[in-house]
Amino acid sequence: MQTANDTQTRKILIVDDSAFEQRVLVDLLSELPYKVSVAFNGLQGYQLALAQHPDLILLDVRMPSMDGYTACRLLKANPVTQDIPIIFLSGADADEERIMGLSIGGVDFVAKPFSPGELAARIQVHLNLARRASQPRAASSATGDAPAARAPAADTDPDAVIVNAAKRLIVDNLASLPGLAEIARSVGTYREKLSQVFREQTGMTVFAFIRETRIRRGEELLRDTDIDVQDIALLIGFNNAGNFATAFRERIGVTPSAFRQAIQQKKTPLG
Repeated sequence: MQTANDTQTRKILIVDDSAFEQRVLVDLLSELPYKVSVAFNGLQGYQLALAQHPDLILLDVRMPSMDGYTACRLLKANPVTQDIPIIFLSGADADEERIMGLSIGGVDFVAKPFSPGELAARIQVHLNLARRASQPRAASSATGDAPAARAPAADTDPDAVIVNAAKRLIVDNLASLPGLAEIARSVGTYREKLSQVFREQTGMTVFAFIRETRIRRGEELLRDTDIDVQDIALLIGFNNAGNFATAFRERIGVTPSAFRQAIQQKKTPLG
């Protein structure tokens, strides 16, 4: 059962480009003792989240300027906002949108039009889950076992957030990476800017990072699984085993098959 004590200090951020949808959500939440703020697009929502650190975000998917997925990637790449639960709201109830929203860090996905009672219940569930998750961290911090407190929002390097978001997108989509312009758009920037800050932050180009990540993931799969080399090549984004073998040998010094054979020989006891 929900009580005033459960919700009186909880802050909810609504991010939706539709004034009508905002009003519906504000009217719903006004019946509960939440403190509500609103934003009209993903960028404004991200900036408000940094400034206000809400307890939960209701995030529309399709918005101009910056959509909900891009905003979510930035929120999850920023240590100041990464733990805020995000519930996606969308007029499209397609499986692909649900999977995307959950895979990039959303805790829930609610299709419009929604049931007010169900949405209120989902909000309360995720607020309670977030509070329970934060209790061990708070207790650990009180006893001096936790790392130093996070830096305030103003000290968070926006370029580092963009690069962290791009890295996560790349790692999660090695098999079918979009082009550099689409990667940049998906983290709220443009191709030239991403190339510049990526090199400044990491000392390598985006393409060098992609190549290195693919080779390292290939190493892991060769070492820890029995997946065929051809299938590994496809899983990490190479067109065929030959291209994978060439790139792997250039970086590691041996072919994928020879690498796996050497690992297996080390695991096999002598005699």
